[in-house]
Amino acid sequence: MSTDTRSQASGRGGLGDIDEQAFAGLAERHRRELHVHCYRMLGSFEDAEDTVQETFLRAWRRRETYEARSTFRAWLYGIATNACLDLLAKRRPEPATGGEVLWLQPYPDRLLDELPAGDADEPEAVAVARETIELAYLAALQHLAPRPRAVLILRDVLGWPAKDVAGFLGDSVNSVNSALQRARAGLREHLPAERQDWTDDGEDAGTRELVRRYTDASVATDIPALAAMLRDDVRCSMPPTPGLHIGREAVVNDWVESGFEGMKGLRGVPTSVNRQPAVAFYLFSEEEDAYLPLTLDVLRVAGGEIAEIITFHDDRFPSLGLPERLPADGTA
Repeated sequence: MSTDTRSQASGRGGLGDIDEQAFAGLAERHRRELHVHCYRMLGSFEDAEDTVQETFLRAWRRRETYEARSTFRAWLYGIATNACLDLLAKRRPEPATGGEVLWLQPYPDRLLDELPAGDADEPEAVAVARETIELAYLAALQHLAPRPRAVLILRDVLGWPAKDVAGFLGDSVNSVNSALQRARAGLREHLPAERQDWTDDGEDAGTRELVRRYTDASVATDIPALAAMLRDDVRCSMPPTPGLHIGREAVVNDWVESGFEGMKGLRGVPTSVNRQPAVAFYLFSEEEDAYLPLTLDVLRVAGGEIAEIITFHDDRFPSLGLPERLPADGTA
């Protein structure tokens, strides 16, 4: 990158004379963190993809409005946030009556690993904290009204000053501070009880062993063994399919009624998404002589038990980089 272009990127110059190729190079540096930001706002991996593209298009068209008082990165965040708000105003349905978020989609850890570390000239976003990308947090965010949601993400997750957030949204600092208080209260209302005070202990050996036992019991369709791993107040959902089952008995009954018990030909592959343990399940197809994608279970573990299972359909496998098939001989 040339010295002049770096100057433009860091806020020490304008963008009026920049060509499209140089502009694209500047914008691409921020693609992953903007994608994660839009994902938090929207809860949908696919909508985030579209909104980042819209952000870059708007930014190019409005490049002459960029002012050197802010960094190029901050300017992009403002455009991305407003693009998300515009989409939410047009397309976002209300959460289902049961409280589940039907449009929720998983985010691959391999892409979270691409978040930039930053440099001396322009520090990038701090590495994404595990707790603010977990599905429980994402689902809680989706229950907030769009503008308070944007304020909370910008202030509490990304650490932008209230003055900057007010500039992004065209609001006063007082309005931003008021929205932040409402958003914090709403978030506490929708977060699981044990997630009120976020901690990031990482995935310990006990969790890995629990995931292994969950995988083995699922492949064997051993419902009593699975039930023994669940918390009393376990939650289970399968977006975009409506329905939220709460409590061990309700979850087990759903498994029985759906015909899970006795199913043959399953294979489970441990993985991780949203910085959470997950298991990708495949079902053997005699016609294909291979195991084909079935479902992905994303687990939330608390106190050595499974507190939540969010199951996603096989259409999520490609975006997560999961194999499209497993060979019949059992090798990966």
